[in-house]
Amino acid sequence: MDRTATDRFDTRRFEASRNRLAALAYRLLGSAADAEDAVQDAFLRWQAADRQRIEAPEAWLAKVATNLCLDRLRSAQARRERTAGAWLPEPLLDGDPMLGPADTFEQRESVSLAVLILMERLSPRERAVYVLREAFSYSHAEIAEILDITASASQQHLHRARRRVAAARRGDGGLDPAAARRIVEEFLAAASSGRTERLVALLTDDATAISDGAGLTEKLLRYDTPQRIAAIARAGLKSTPAKQRLAGGVSAVHYALVNGAPAILFVPGGKVVGAVTFDITGGKIAAVHGIAAPARLVRLAATWRQHEPDTPLIAQW
Repeated sequence: MDRTATDRFDTRRFEASRNRLAALAYRLLGSAADAEDAVQDAFLRWQAADRQRIEAPEAWLAKVATNLCLDRLRSAQARRERTAGAWLPEPLLDGDPMLGPADTFEQRESVSLAVLILMERLSPRERAVYVLREAFSYSHAEIAEILDITASASQQHLHRARRRVAAARRGDGGLDPAAARRIVEEFLAAASSGRTERLVALLTDDATAISDGAGLTEKLLRYDTPQRIAAIARAGLKSTPAKQRLAGGVSAVHYALVNGAPAILFVPGGKVVGAVTFDITGGKIAAVHGIAAPARLVRLAATWRQHEPDTPLIAQW
């Protein structure tokens, strides 16, 4: 095989792994844009490598991509951004290949916004072990090879990561989809009509809400009582001319699944400008995440444009 044909063959081998690498990188970084950059850097490493000496290309690529992501997580810039209080994961519409495998509860949970936020409490290495084991079913021996640690250390990292995630986990993994949609519809109806008591009744006693303030604030907005969340939801979900101008027009409000969780999307003129996701437990809402910063919605908005939406919950908001 001549050099050109070899390069084409090796490029196809990389492309066959691209979606898996992107799903791995997204879980580690919480950002689709950063995940794409990490995968492209892995491709450049692949091109520069002596590929004939790589016996297991998938394992080699997983190791390179994982360590590129860890370098990003450990960078001074990432530490500043993620500790400044303004970091939230980038939401993805269900069906996006970057969400990766979703056959098991652990795989689905590992890409939820709630768990991506929880993983910020883990060290980069704990995060990598958790993702590699829970989402991609790597053995501890394989993880040890990827991270240059011992299998025993991998087991210890996984134990600590599982304990920390479980201690702060919110939401039901097996919630009936129809029930979830019904709860979200009730929440939207109560907020739109200003029924504060009904909103409070739909929330758990320890409910939390986080908003990026449409990217207009330096820090995230956080609320941690049902009454405060209800008041903010009532004010935030009430349509006004000022909000319509900010959104770029009158919005349709659609129900969707975002990172596996029920959500509502605000869509003026076919472009997603806001997403609100809900974690539901015991038939009530345990957590609300509001995301409207344009930089966090680029990929979701692009995926939505290729999506055939259902009838909106609200045709004109």
